[in-house]
Amino acid sequence: MRHPIAVLALCALVLACATPAPTPPPSAAVPVTLRGDALIDDIQHRTFNWFWETSNAENGLVNDRWPTQSFSSIAAVGFGLTAYGVGVERGWVTREAAAQRVLTTLRFFENGVEGDRGFFYHFVDMKTGKRFKDVELSTIDTTLFLAGALFCQSYFDRDDPTEREIRETAERLYTRAQWNQFHERNPLISMGWTPENGLHDYDYTGYNEAMILYVLAIGSPSYPVSPKAWNAYTSSYKWEDDHVAFAPLFGHQYSHVWIDFRGIQDHYMRQKGIDYFENSRRATLWQRNYAIRNPHGFRGYGENVWGLTACDGPFDGEWNGTKFYTYAARGAAPNEVRDDGTLAPTAAISSIVFTPAESTAAAEAMVATYGGHLYQKYGFLDSFNPTLNVERKVQMGHIVPTVGWFDNDYLGIDQGPIVAMIENHRSELVWKTMKKNEHIRRGLRRAGFTGGWLAQ
Repeated sequence: MRHPIAVLALCALVLACATPAPTPPPSAAVPVTLRGDALIDDIQHRTFNWFWETSNAENGLVNDRWPTQSFSSIAAVGFGLTAYGVGVERGWVTREAAAQRVLTTLRFFENGVEGDRGFFYHFVDMKTGKRFKDVELSTIDTTLFLAGALFCQSYFDRDDPTEREIRETAERLYTRAQWNQFHERNPLISMGWTPENGLHDYDYTGYNEAMILYVLAIGSPSYPVSPKAWNAYTSSYKWEDDHVAFAPLFGHQYSHVWIDFRGIQDHYMRQKGIDYFENSRRATLWQRNYAIRNPHGFRGYGENVWGLTACDGPFDGEWNGTKFYTYAARGAAPNEVRDDGTLAPTAAISSIVFTPAESTAAAEAMVATYGGHLYQKYGFLDSFNPTLNVERKVQMGHIVPTVGWFDNDYLGIDQGPIVAMIENHRSELVWKTMKKNEHIRRGLRRAGFTGGWLAQ
């Protein structure tokens, strides 16, 4: 009879041979010499590690921001769920570890995260899952969480107890969402609800990040909204120059994280002769051209340093004739500009599926120009403002000038698109996985999308 320790050693050896070891994490040092695909891989790996290492492994909740202590953003959880499958494909974590993290997360949302009618509060406590202060029950943030859950439902497709439970739990979470209870002005969907004041006064009208919200709501097998909701949504589009305008780039990215809009069209886009992918490409290039024009003369803007979206900012107030903001939805479009010189790396990097050459060049320029001020252990900090020259205290009481303002935090809803969109650029993993999901296909068809991969 073998000694127990020898048996354990043999089992460990067998497991090591059967399961490839995860790829080692990137160095904490800033790789200012990396270029092209090597840099993109480093960015994606570092950003994935943010989700894997800073989230609450006991319940799956993802920080709204980090390292500042914060609540959890349920939308960031959806991006995290999507990132875990990417990590498996890239060899950064084992499939078993990722599946267990996903299952832990979905179980907690089913039984521990506070919500109502299948929807969840925008922010919840990182440990308890309880509502943070008086935030709303958020339709879009619940949508982004459910999109991540449905990705996991289709990705974890093996016939073992853990992956079966992932699929079953994701199905229950999606089908219990009562989309038809969020009509204040039917058929549009309200942005949210609070027990104190009821439904919000604002609905999701186009164009913005809510395409995926309406796809999931229309496609629901249990509490669907009418397909007329899609026409109501698109009826408020603003076609400017050569595309449907929306100033912050996140509105041109979020739905595209999970849905491949190449070659499929709804009634609106059939009339325009393009698809939503091409629309986002044009909007992204418009923003880059805006940075090249740089009408306000902000420092650092140019062909390789660009990108406006919702992000952190330096402060609320005026300085040298410019109005600055803390967190705000910055953007630039033909019909709207909100710009205080604050750039968000996620805006350019997460556009890599639309503008691969331009986004890669932006990544290279930002790392080479700002180095460790901007690019650190978990990739790009959320935002920076090259125009502001500020002084920062360092150890031993010294004060050193810095060329510009740099955020201290990473934000989950900005980290998430970086991981997923880089992967869609590299392998189309998220797109291919979601094309297999019956709920996504049903929602698109009911909304009037035809052609391309939907016809297959």
